[in-house]
Amino acid sequence: MEALFVNVLNVIVPVLICAGAGYGLALFKAPFDNRTIMTVITNVGYPTLIISHLSAGHIELDRFLMMAFAAACSVACFGLIGFGFLKFMGLPARAFLSPMMHNNVGNIGLPVALLAFGNEGLAYAMGFVVVVLISIFTVGMWVPSGKFSLRDLAKSPIIYAVIIALVLLGTGTQLPKPIGGAFNILGGLSIPLMLLTLGHTLATLRPETMWRAVYLSLFHIAMAALVAFGLIQAFGFTGTERGVLILSCLMPAAASTYLFVERHMPEIAHEVAGFILISTLLTIIVVPLALTLWIN
Repeated sequence: MEALFVNVLNVIVPVLICAGAGYGLALFKAPFDNRTIMTVITNVGYPTLIISHLSAGHIELDRFLMMAFAAACSVACFGLIGFGFLKFMGLPARAFLSPMMHNNVGNIGLPVALLAFGNEGLAYAMGFVVVVLISIFTVGMWVPSGKFSLRDLAKSPIIYAVIIALVLLGTGTQLPKPIGGAFNILGGLSIPLMLLTLGHTLATLRPETMWRAVYLSLFHIAMAALVAFGLIQAFGFTGTERGVLILSCLMPAAASTYLFVERHMPEIAHEVAGFILISTLLTIIVVPLALTLWIN
């Protein structure tokens, strides 16, 4: 238990340090252009990250697709349950629904899956990551903006990146080394830039709104546990599949969802940032407990 806690801490602390750096930039009033950063992340960072991750791995397509379908079911369940809860509490769904239904299975979920289950776990987790990323850059954009746009979907580099990645995965083809190296560098931009942006906004968080972030985070955990249990029964997952599904469902709210809230609803973006921060901090406790009491 102690070793597992330390490993999880080693994954979470770098995330918090990156967000802290963004917070520091805000305190020192350094120039910070959120719009430019979001453009770089959505059009360059995440597309290259998806392609480089999948093309460099050794993932069997059928395993990938099975976990991807389970991931799609989890996102749909989170969306339905989360929408009902937000309406019941009188909170704006446009602001809070996207982080409620999308988990941080990328920069937190992948390392945790690798630590807990090795390369096999990483392979399953990638199925989760791709589905969540597609949903973030489609539904996650539409909900805060209040409109559905097929044109935006057709123009999204994420969609084409997933198609390319699936072709490479299905054919067992890897990118040429120069291109693969460039994609690794460009893909590495997305996560730190996203966390810097999140931390920068936390500087505007008011203490009196923190309680809302706490109860939203606690509800998110309870909802995730319920959905994970239901999907395990529905899919009959065992072993590594079961463990990765549980871990992926219990990941904190995705920081990337904040970008679109900040763009379309800046007046409440600081509260969304607080929800994401508290959700991430609770992962330090939730993941070791899940691995000890539920998965093992």
